[in-house]
Amino acid sequence: MRLLPVYRVSVYVPPEHVQRVIDGVCAVDDLRIGAYAHAAWISAPATEQFRPLEGANPTLGGIGELVRAPSVRVEFCIPRDAARLARLVESGIRAHHPWDVPAIFVDETTMPAA
Repeated sequence: MRLLPVYRVSVYVPPEHVQRVIDGVCAVDDLRIGAYAHAAWISAPATEQFRPLEGANPTLGGIGELVRAPSVRVEFCIPRDAARLARLVESGIRAHHPWDVPAIFVDETTMPAA
């Protein structure tokens, strides 16, 4: 078995914006894994919480207010390419996510080759 080095990107998205974020990501990159494109995983609903501080431009809640909102985790993997990752984060996720600071996580891992 051959393992491919990949970035695993996870982002938490309000449920009503999941398709918008996925469409934005797929417009920037086809998320190809072997003979499949637009490969992504959408996890069960969860809850995120945050308190906007001075200087924030919150979509939900006000400055100083603790906010809890429904959220869904969206994940995808791409080969380790820093420029590709930067395009996906900026033009694919941030440009289509409703929060001014979305919760985006990037891990370096491996996955079996197709």
